[in-house]
Amino acid sequence: MTGTSTMDYRRQERTPVDTTRRRRLIFSYAPDWIITIVLGVVFFLLNNIHGFWRDFSLQDTSLQHPYAVHERVPTFALALICFVAPLVIQPLINWVSIRSWWDLHNSTLGLILSLAMAGVITQFSKITVGRPRPDVIDRCQPTSGSVDPTFGLSTAAICTQTDMALLRDGFRSFPSGHSSLSFAGLGFLAFYLAGKLHLFDHKGHIGKVWLFLAPLAAATLVAISRTMDYRHHWQDVVVGSILGLIMAYFSYRQYYPSLASELCHKPYSPRISRDADAPVLPLYHRQDSSVAETSTLRATQQPNEGSVPRPDASEI
Repeated sequence: MTGTSTMDYRRQERTPVDTTRRRRLIFSYAPDWIITIVLGVVFFLLNNIHGFWRDFSLQDTSLQHPYAVHERVPTFALALICFVAPLVIQPLINWVSIRSWWDLHNSTLGLILSLAMAGVITQFSKITVGRPRPDVIDRCQPTSGSVDPTFGLSTAAICTQTDMALLRDGFRSFPSGHSSLSFAGLGFLAFYLAGKLHLFDHKGHIGKVWLFLAPLAAATLVAISRTMDYRHHWQDVVVGSILGLIMAYFSYRQYYPSLASELCHKPYSPRISRDADAPVLPLYHRQDSSVAETSTLRATQQPNEGSVPRPDASEI
């Protein structure tokens, strides 16, 4: 009887979801994807805004660094590091761990959301703060014999630079976009790794720690390279890195439980559950009769494979 029951249960698991539930499931996550895509579009549109240009002093040595034509991490390399690499690595981790299509969906959506939010906040800050980059004077190419006013600072009016895009970018130092985006993408990958490895299982495996730190180390190197190219002041890099890491964790927690959870390797269950999933199992189990009864009921029904049930309202 036991063997027959097991075969019936596995056959139940392989049964495809009905068309109605699939349609409802797609629509339930449509707002997430729409908002994420809109944020991505806004990110690129903000780049074309003139923005605020802060006054500066020609005598400020922190602004007298040479303009680096060849960056250590150019824009296309940044895209590979913060977006393409996690987008490829996360499915591989999924394949060798839980092999869940739902985990693949949540990790992809969370990654893109993290990058989109970090990008929009960074771009908006750049065009409103208008801080000069360390190489702004070299970009500006002031007229010969230019000096600061006796009482005041110089403005972009003294510049002879004809490439307006280059000059405009010279007043977008704060915060560092390379730093925020690298930590938003690689930071999300680090949290994803931490969940799959059960980093905080109180067993102290140092190998897990190094795997978790590897993406963060790569993001740190990208951030440091911005000071080496004199594209950013150190404050720009620090704030950008913190911003990216916060967005990464925020996005991760939208679709995954706490890293301290025993089920941190699985994503939250779909918002539209199967009919058999009506009794919702709380995320953090309590040793009381009601939870025991619910657990017994769920054990006889078909679960959402590869996911963590969302907490019931009474458990929050």
